[in-house]
Parts: sequence; structure tokens; C-alpha cells
Amino acid sequence: MNIQLSEHFSYKKLLRFTMPSIVMMVFTSIYGVVDGFFVSNFAGKTQFAAVNLIMPFLMILGTIGFMFGTGGSALVSKTMGEGKKEKAQQIFSQLIFSSVVLGILFSVAGIIFLRPVAVALGAEGEMVDDCVLYGRIILCALTAFILQNEFQSFFVAAEKPQLGLLVTVVAGVANMVLDALFVAVFRWGIAGAALATAASQLLGGLIPFFYFLRKNSSILRLVKSRIEGRVLMRACTNGSSEMMSNLSMSLVSMLYNAQLMKFAGEDGVAAYGVLMYVNFVFLAIFIGIGIGSAPIVSYHYGAENHAELKSLRRKSTVIILVFSAVMFALAQLLALPLSKVFVGYDDGLLEMTCRAFRICSFMFLLAGINIYGSAFFTALNNGLVSALISFLRTLVFQVAAVLIFPVFLELDGVWLSVVAAEVLSALVTITFLAGLKKKYHY
Repeated sequence: MNIQLSEHFSYKKLLRFTMPSIVMMVFTSIYGVVDGFFVSNFAGKTQFAAVNLIMPFLMILGTIGFMFGTGGSALVSKTMGEGKKEKAQQIFSQLIFSSVVLGILFSVAGIIFLRPVAVALGAEGEMVDDCVLYGRIILCALTAFILQNEFQSFFVAAEKPQLGLLVTVVAGVANMVLDALFVAVFRWGIAGAALATAASQLLGGLIPFFYFLRKNSSILRLVKSRIEGRVLMRACTNGSSEMMSNLSMSLVSMLYNAQLMKFAGEDGVAAYGVLMYVNFVFLAIFIGIGIGSAPIVSYHYGAENHAELKSLRRKSTVIILVFSAVMFALAQLLALPLSKVFVGYDDGLLEMTCRAFRICSFMFLLAGINIYGSAFFTALNNGLVSALISFLRTLVFQVAAVLIFPVFLELDGVWLSVVAAEVLSALVTITFLAGLKKKYHY
């Protein structure tokens, strides 16, 4: 039985509704990690470092999907809460068709400028060619990747989170199987990993596109619509925090890689790659809660149901805090075995990665509050506050910390930078949540 956005949500019902989004985000992260596992273990740490070096640039080009997805789904859900279902369909369609056009343009531009970008990021010799080969294959599927990111939010707004999860599982299993075949069996190295990822992105983006293009059982469908600049601007403004978060993470990753090349060389970049892969999986839980609960918040905000809005905020906070404590404990316990999965073949690199993991794991105690806070204000259609939280958390605080801490603590300072940024961000997030509760009645 489908749960509707208009219902009252108990803890159990809220978890049931958001769980597909949580699992979907975790699964998306896990199958992204598979590339790193196969490349590191079957192609070597040089190609593994190349993937991690060029990946932030590729992620930057795909951030528009997060922006249109989170900002657009909040706008669509709010519009449905106001009783304007036809208008909601038109807004949804505008965003999807605009994403297709922009995705094609970004693909072409990315392929053209990939080599100079790789050199600018610090790649040399063989690593430059590896970056270009991996990047150009991935960019051929960029439009589908943008749509995949976008539909993760719109499946929830369409009251079909389980279907979104199913699509993610299909794409993820395809990536894992093809990675094993192309990299471990055929020994195609970094090219095989890129082909596997591109194939999974095509599945993840095109299956939902054709589902919404035809008559379906959800409350959303792609329809004829004209492009309205005002609507696109509202979606962009409202979803700017999620775009900023992903954009900033990519830019900061470039800076971290530069610092790590300085203090630890290629091994530092490889160790950071392992941390990022594992962090993607852990933080995906918080992102999934934000994505899964956002349309509910938007709907009740549009319907001016203040009691339910207050209940949703309180219950979500409790859930976040419980997950935070569990993830920190797991990170401390699993630091060594998780590090061994990726770099167990190199004792020095393994020791560095394990130490970095244990230091960075303190971020999980506060990251959930920060991620949810930003998603919560996006759901309330307050893109400015959401973007500010995200901008400070993922860019300003991170950049300041990674430039200052290593001066005094060298390599450990790089790892501590992540924790420091989350502490400062939590202070900002809590301040906004406390200061705006009367305005939004949550």
C-alpha cells in the first residue's frame, strides 16, 4: 500500500517512506565504490589515483541534476499541496527536458576541455592519459547521469520511492557485474571501469525517463510544456544548496588532492580516495533521509499543516541523531577491514588510510544534522538559507580548514579538516533552525 504525502507520519511510517530513498542513496554510493575497488586491486594505485583525481571534475558537470531534482521536487510537491496538480506536471516536465539539453551541452564541453583540466589538477605523464580515457567515456553518459540524479528526488515526489529504489538496484547491479567482467576478467583496466559506470548511468537515467514519458500509476507524468524562465529560476534558486554542496565537494576534493600530493604524494591521493568512497556510503544515509522526507515537508508546508510540519522536524531529528551515533561506532570498528578492502596490498598505504579513517569518522556525529538542515530548508522553499548552510559547510569551512590545519599538523591536519568543518557547520545549522522556527511554524 502506497503512503501518500498528505498522511500523518509516525516514526514507523516516516521510516517506511524514507527507507527506499535511504537504501537507494546507499546503493548508489556502493556501486560507485565498486569502480574504486576493482581499479585499485586489478589495475593498480596509479590508475586508482587517476580516477580519484578526475572524478571531482566529472561530478561538477553532473551537479545540475541534484539542483533540478531537489529544488524542483520541492517546488512540485508544494504546488501539489496547494491543489495545482496540472501546474505541478508542467513544472516537472520543464525541468526534465531542460536537463536533457544542458546535459548534452555539458558533455561536449567536458570532452573538449578534459585534458587541460587533468593537467591543471596535477596529473603528469601516464596519469594524464588515464584521466582523459576514464573521463571521456563517463562524459558520453553525462545526460543520463544528470537525469538519474534528478529522478532520485522526483520518484519520491511522485509517491513512488520503491520504484526509484528498484531502478537504482538495476543500475547498480549492472555496474557491479560489468565491473567484474570488464576489469577483473577482461582486464580492460580503467577503461573497463568507465564503461561499466557509463552503462549503469544510462540505465539509471533512461528507465525513469521513459517511465514518466508514458501513462503510469504515479502522480507525475511528462507532458507538453513551455519553458518558463521564472519557474526554472525558482527551481535553481531553491535547489542551489544541493548543487552548491556537490559542486563545493568536488572543488574541495581538488584542493585536498593538491595538499595530499604535497604531504604524501600519490599514496595520499589514493588514501583520500578510499575515505571518500566510504564516506559516500555513510553520508548517503543522511542524504537519503533528506531526499525521502523533503517532499512530505514541502507538501505540508504548502497545505499550511503546521502541526504535521512540527512533528516531521522533530521525528526526523531523532532519527538523524540515532543514525549518527551508530555510524560513528561502526566507522571506528571497521576502519581497518574497510581500508584493507581497497589497499590491503600495500602496508604503508594501509596504515595511512586506516589512521585517516579513524580521525575523519568523528565527522559522522554532526554531518547528519548539517545535511538534513540544508535539505529541510530546501523543502520549505527557502533556497537562500539552505544554500548558505551548504556553502559554508562544503566550501568555506572546508577550504579554510584544509589550508590552515596542515600548516601545524601536516598530514593529520588534512584529515582533521573534515571534522572541523562539520563542527562549525553544526553551529550555523542549529542557529538557523532555532531562529526560523516561528516563521515556518515547525
